[in-house]
Amino acid sequence: MDVVSPIIKRWQQAAVDSERFWAEAAQAVHWWRSWDRVFEPQPPAFRWFSGATTNLSYNCLDLQVARGRGGHAALIAEHESGTRRVLTYAQLLYEVKKVAAALRAAGVKVGDRVAIYMPTMPEAIVAMLAITRIGAIHLVVFAGFGSSALAERCRLADAKILLAADTTMRKGQMVDLWRIVKESLREPNCPVRKIVLLSRAETPPDLRPGRDQSWAEFIAQGEGHSSDWVAMEANEPAYVLPTSGTTASPKLAVHSHGAYQVGIRSTAAWCYGLKPEDVWWAMSDIGWVVGHSFIVYAPLLIGCTTVAFEGALDHPGPQTFYRLIAHNRVTALFTAPTAVRMLMRAGLEPARGFDLESVQRIFCAGEALNVPAWQWLQRDVFEDRVPVMDHWWQTETGGPVVGNPYGLHLLPIKPGSAGIALPGFEVEVRTVEGERCAPNEKGILVIKRPFPGLTATIWNDPQRYARDYWERIPGVYFTGDAAHIDEDGYVWFSGRADDIIKVAGHRIGTVEVETAFLEHSAVAESGVTGQPDDLRGELIAAFVALKPGFEPSIALERELRQTVRNKLGAVAVLGPINFVAMLPKTRSGKIMRRVLKAVVLNRDPGDISTIEDEGSVEDLRAAWQRMRVDLGERTTQ
Repeated sequence: MDVVSPIIKRWQQAAVDSERFWAEAAQAVHWWRSWDRVFEPQPPAFRWFSGATTNLSYNCLDLQVARGRGGHAALIAEHESGTRRVLTYAQLLYEVKKVAAALRAAGVKVGDRVAIYMPTMPEAIVAMLAITRIGAIHLVVFAGFGSSALAERCRLADAKILLAADTTMRKGQMVDLWRIVKESLREPNCPVRKIVLLSRAETPPDLRPGRDQSWAEFIAQGEGHSSDWVAMEANEPAYVLPTSGTTASPKLAVHSHGAYQVGIRSTAAWCYGLKPEDVWWAMSDIGWVVGHSFIVYAPLLIGCTTVAFEGALDHPGPQTFYRLIAHNRVTALFTAPTAVRMLMRAGLEPARGFDLESVQRIFCAGEALNVPAWQWLQRDVFEDRVPVMDHWWQTETGGPVVGNPYGLHLLPIKPGSAGIALPGFEVEVRTVEGERCAPNEKGILVIKRPFPGLTATIWNDPQRYARDYWERIPGVYFTGDAAHIDEDGYVWFSGRADDIIKVAGHRIGTVEVETAFLEHSAVAESGVTGQPDDLRGELIAAFVALKPGFEPSIALERELRQTVRNKLGAVAVLGPINFVAMLPKTRSGKIMRRVLKAVVLNRDPGDISTIEDEGSVEDLRAAWQRMRVDLGERTTQ
């Protein structure tokens, strides 16, 4: 049976002529000047829509107001405390113009980098739009990174001005961001010379004259200065953004005014089916690419209402998730598998009493959506009324590459698969030697040719860009993710390529094993890595977090081993199973498997500045040490 519809096939056939395909897609974007050339290869870099001029912020706001949508809600800002703010397109534009004028008064020029260290709050989104409006480049640093991480990211971008908030809330607790900012300034080579501080604390902050400025003073100094937009060439940077940090050192991906805009606007329509009447909630943070592309820019380019949430989804309890959907009549959701598993851990009771009928579709990304988590959300929570779809992309791609093209035509959902390569995106699975893999053969997912939205360089490090992305497997873009493609063209991810576990010559993906653990009713989450073994090369070392009501025991360990064996067969040889309270994750929700590997090998994990809870690293170390002691006791008996 051919599961790909004639509609999608027509789109795929049109995409064979890549330049013509993307030129037609670019017609949906407002340009002041059209391009001279659609695509210019400059290996390993490239340019799209050369010579064309546009402005990302203008197309998000001024254009919508000019089209008569000034009174339509643009942004709904929710806070875990229960407070809520709504800004229409006209109101959002008004606020953006004030900040744009203030930035000019502060001496910010086209091409300058401006850092933002704020939670997901209206002023942060306003600042992003104001910076791109005047042709400067924003660097958003997740409000929760420590001082060293903040300073390092500012150093990489050479950001001289920092817009910051003094506090944020996390599960009812006040987080002192101002202390972190001040500590970052003492870090070696921190380039920041001016700070604009938005104060939300009851106690006035201790500002240093000549360096620090309050938000109110900053806005006031903009009076009389221009708030006009700047026409930007399609390839000029709109922002730089660090990759998520599962690797040891950050690098700044660069996204542009024109090519990036074409990419995210197209996939917003093709993958998510976004329309002006949607109320869209991407449950992410503005510190990540999802926040940039699908909290801020793409929804506003489409003209719909975007929901931004500051706080923890499970505070004061998991009912917060369902309450916000019902209260805002959300029509489409973007969430992460980590959030789904968190909600799953709490069961269905928190959802009761909330009207979820407004929801029409749900999308997941960040890691592979394990089948048990998909089944729970699809069948138990939403009772098969709406499609729950996995999809895949990266910071570097700007938007979706693999998914279910819901906005064009919904394809059959294969639980566990991220979907097909979207129209205009050409992917393959190859061996590390560069040979194309057969259907269902595991290898590395590569992108065969550039597309609008794919970062064309790393900020100030083109050599690293070439080395990390285009030279690993020459001639194609190396994603670093292990996968296979089935006979229907569906892509199945099995983890990062460097996380693949090799047991007696068999290559086993971390996602496969973690999904197998989730089949057991006691397991909330699991993380696995390879442990060296003289006989088999590697064994599977597992770290398992249990649901409430379950306790570690020898009997439960036996059950888990049998569950994995039943699912994956004898090839999945398990070493130790370590029961832990939590897994180490990046603040974007991805399991930091290199930390698991470091714990197993008893070595330093390197930079963990992006980790969600550094205590979880010590939790893992303790579990590993307990296991080693236990093994030692057994061998002496």
